[in-house]
Amino acid sequence: MDGLKTVLLIMGSTRASRIGPAITEWIAGIGRAETKLAYEIVDLAQWHLPMDDEPAIPAIGPYTQPHTQAWSEKIAAAAGIVFVTPQYNWGYPAALKNAIDHLYREWHGKPAIIVTYGGHGGSRCAKQLRQVAASVKMKIVSKAPGITLSNAIIRENAPFEPEREFRRHKKPIRKALVKLARNLKAA
Repeated sequence: MDGLKTVLLIMGSTRASRIGPAITEWIAGIGRAETKLAYEIVDLAQWHLPMDDEPAIPAIGPYTQPHTQAWSEKIAAAAGIVFVTPQYNWGYPAALKNAIDHLYREWHGKPAIIVTYGGHGGSRCAKQLRQVAASVKMKIVSKAPGITLSNAIIRENAPFEPEREFRRHKKPIRKALVKLARNLKAA
């Protein structure tokens, strides 16, 4: 992407009625406006990553499945990661855990931020995801912005405009993205 370092925004939700794509695109827009990085959205719903279908554990390898090899190439090529994930029942979605667990070395040293969303903002989800990211040796930016959603958005599938509805969350997200950009520049 024009010689810029690429940051992958990995959407944690694969639900049919998810709002993650709109939130993720909004975050990518903030990043494009505030940093000199390329942002690519990765929709886990478009990645066929079956549970535990590799003969060896990811830390040992090698990967034999074409989908795992493709996922490995995608993550290895990224300069940084932004996990954009909902909080489900105080945790993060299984599809995101599976996507992380599919690989091991590709995550090592990769700078990343966690942006969560949900009725309570997602702090518990972020805490769990931070633990898993640390176990695969990612460099997680200290701030994990959480976007609090209204009941109307969650339960009634009410239409929303991120720029208007999430205005108060823009500054912490911008700060986290700028910090990620600094980490990438230093790397």
